[in-house]
Amino acid sequence: MSAPMEVVLSTDSAGQLWNCAVFDPHTGTNLLSYREGNSSARSLAVLSGEYILGAQLGKNFINVWEIQRKDQLQQKIVCPGIVTCLTASPNGLYVLAGIAEAIYLWEVSTGNLLVILNRHYQDLSCLRFTDDSSHFVSGGKDNLALVWNLASAVQLDSSRTPEPRHVLSRHTLPITDIHCGLMGPQARVATASIDQTVKLWEISSGEMLLSVLFDVSIMSVTLDPCEYFAFCGGSDGSIFQVSLCSTTLSRDKTFQSDSEGNQVFKGHRNLVTCLSVSMDGTLLLSGSHDETVRMWDIQSKQSIRCINHKGQVTNAVIIPAPANMFLPDSRPAVPLPRFSRHLNPSEQGEGTGTGGACLRLGNNCQDPEETYLEKADRLDSLMCAVTDKSVFGDGENTKVRVSELEEEVRTLKKINKDLYEFSTQLLTKPN
Repeated sequence: MSAPMEVVLSTDSAGQLWNCAVFDPHTGTNLLSYREGNSSARSLAVLSGEYILGAQLGKNFINVWEIQRKDQLQQKIVCPGIVTCLTASPNGLYVLAGIAEAIYLWEVSTGNLLVILNRHYQDLSCLRFTDDSSHFVSGGKDNLALVWNLASAVQLDSSRTPEPRHVLSRHTLPITDIHCGLMGPQARVATASIDQTVKLWEISSGEMLLSVLFDVSIMSVTLDPCEYFAFCGGSDGSIFQVSLCSTTLSRDKTFQSDSEGNQVFKGHRNLVTCLSVSMDGTLLLSGSHDETVRMWDIQSKQSIRCINHKGQVTNAVIIPAPANMFLPDSRPAVPLPRFSRHLNPSEQGEGTGTGGACLRLGNNCQDPEETYLEKADRLDSLMCAVTDKSVFGDGENTKVRVSELEEEVRTLKKINKDLYEFSTQLLTKPN
């Protein structure tokens, strides 16, 4: 039997039979399964077509398998906290993880942690790259979706804090899912939220193009490859097909079934947490908390296949079949290094583990002579240090004061989080 052109990857919360399973989308046949542990929602990624990454549910590490060695974990990437979302860049050079409210960005070739982005105010819920790896979008429980330019995020100047290119702030409740369309920096991005809306944005301008209101919370969203339709998974098990070619000029509209392409798929009995469309735009894949993955024929709106799982489905996606997936004797072209947990691994006693040199784009450093700007920057740092000593004192007094301030920040963060969760429960409480 020839290898399929596309495969389905799925995971569930139980992990009794497998952590991640591979299915044929046309027959439903289980082709491969990767064992050990279970993966959390929005935390499954394929890296360079050679590795599968899955963040362990409720734990602080990421499981890694070589894509053709299904029964053997290649390594576990230990992280500073529980990973709530995970993605890898399409070009295979970077890995992103959401840990609490921070975004961690690793360079795959060295395993170095390049930057920690702290711009969200609540836990991250999803991360997505554009198809050309130039931008990524983060969504969180703080109702914000942030568009980041990758080149700006990994800038060499450590004195400047990276800022997002756009802040998408029109949602009123937590973001549940994000989908990036095609065309790189010219792409459109769809965001879903508990506030019962799906919004469509333009990456280049950050402008909202469309907002659709439903009568239930939306837990997942995807677009077909031609971007004629958006598919939105509801908290009641419905899947809503929204036409993006409507003649209606209004940016804000309420979903209603009609003859122009706005239709509803019925079959799931619980939250629809994952959606994905095949490359030819004819099949829709959905995963749900009713412990099933369904394949739908988009034109007829009929469920043509149902794959049962042992727990709530946490990830389900259709991807092009990696070349090495069905070649048991193949090996990755480049071994995966050990990933660092710190921004400066050498200072923390961690090596890069690659045995090679790390090259970065930057200024020519052959001339050791200090420039005027470098001298000015050094003098400014010395002046700041003197000022800090005069304000806080020196030695032990400074350490005590810093410790007190850090404790105060932690307390304020906890108060803010408790207030936010209370207000969210109050707003989403049924009448």
